[in-house]
Amino acid sequence: MSDPAQRDGSSVAASTTHGGRKAAMSFILIAVLIDMVSIGLIIPVLPPLVGTFTHGETEHTLAQLAVAFAFGLANFFGSPILGGLSDRFGRRKVMLIGFSGLALSFFVTALADALWMLVVVRLFSGAMQANAAVANAYVADITPPADRAKRFGMLGAAFGMGFILGPVMGGLLGSIDLHLPFHVAGTLALINWLYGFFVLPESLAPEHRRPFDWRKANPVAALGRLRALRGVGPLIYVIACSGLAQLVIQTSWVLYNQHKFGWGPRENGLSLFAVGVMSVLVQGVLLQPLMRWLGPRRLVLIGLVTSVITNVVWGLATEGWIMVGAIFLNIAGVAAAPAMQSLISNAADARTQGETMGAVAAINSLMAVISPVAGLGLMALVAELPKTDWRLGAPFYLCALLQLASLVFAWRHFSMGPPAQAAAAHQESPSIARS
Repeated sequence: MSDPAQRDGSSVAASTTHGGRKAAMSFILIAVLIDMVSIGLIIPVLPPLVGTFTHGETEHTLAQLAVAFAFGLANFFGSPILGGLSDRFGRRKVMLIGFSGLALSFFVTALADALWMLVVVRLFSGAMQANAAVANAYVADITPPADRAKRFGMLGAAFGMGFILGPVMGGLLGSIDLHLPFHVAGTLALINWLYGFFVLPESLAPEHRRPFDWRKANPVAALGRLRALRGVGPLIYVIACSGLAQLVIQTSWVLYNQHKFGWGPRENGLSLFAVGVMSVLVQGVLLQPLMRWLGPRRLVLIGLVTSVITNVVWGLATEGWIMVGAIFLNIAGVAAAPAMQSLISNAADARTQGETMGAVAAINSLMAVISPVAGLGLMALVAELPKTDWRLGAPFYLCALLQLASLVFAWRHFSMGPPAQAAAAHQESPSIARS
């Protein structure tokens, strides 16, 4: 059982075990920024690279499905294991594993000369990469619950900044040589490993660590424990549905725009630049005013509504500029993500942040397994239709339906009120509610 002071966040402590430096937001923000730039570099060029091993749009889509599915499947099983290891050994060591795994996967991808090599390396990369979940736990380690929405917003802004710089660089480099962005991404991942090894301090104090349990590292069991946390309840369905929608967009975006509008790495990189600008603007500047004005629950609901509208607009778009313009319609949707993250994080105590964030990552990883089949599977069915056919937007219509389902789940959960939510969680798992 954790100390009450730890549970309510009144004594959030940061470890100083590495070089005498106290863990702070600045350290993790730099690590996340470099990490996301390296990942963002490959987004505009991976689907075209996959296309060099295929013939025809349908075959290309199915090959991209296999590559994305491999990453998601490995990440589903790897995320809760790495999250549990971070609760045992600390955040820094696990992040170093992720940085080294990314570096190796990028360099091997750059040298790949067959489709099977891309599938294998994405399996490896997915198994080794849980940096997003560990970074969330790092922030929770050093932040009182009342400030977590703001801090998660800052973290989201760092992710967004990575998506400003990475895809643009990847698009420009990819227009020169499709393999060049992977070499640059691998180099950045190595730089991040050096930063983590020599500079990044540990955030998890020794007294908050706990033994690793293989049973708890089971991703299915991790989902069950997240469902049982006080105050979470049906929010896991919101996370699942909205997460699936976001991942369908991510897996379909580059290939869809390439097929429908003839975009290359440069155009796709610039469109993802717009996504990054929006993320930084909203999560880094507008989040706190929106939180004060609307509160986290209302912000989540409004964000889900605007996400439904945005996905419908994308699906019906007839010109490429509409795809970019619609990005700026979804201000509340971008702000809703850190608001939801804070609600989940505040339901966990200091000893279980890594496991909790790992369980959230496990949900997202499970959705990453499903999203290629859902999004790219739909694209494969309509890939040969005329470019003006409205049915080509099928992946985005699916996303709109998923966000609508999230809205229904969130509305039902929030309308219960805090006492009812806590009682429901207690009935679902009395042992966990008492811990």
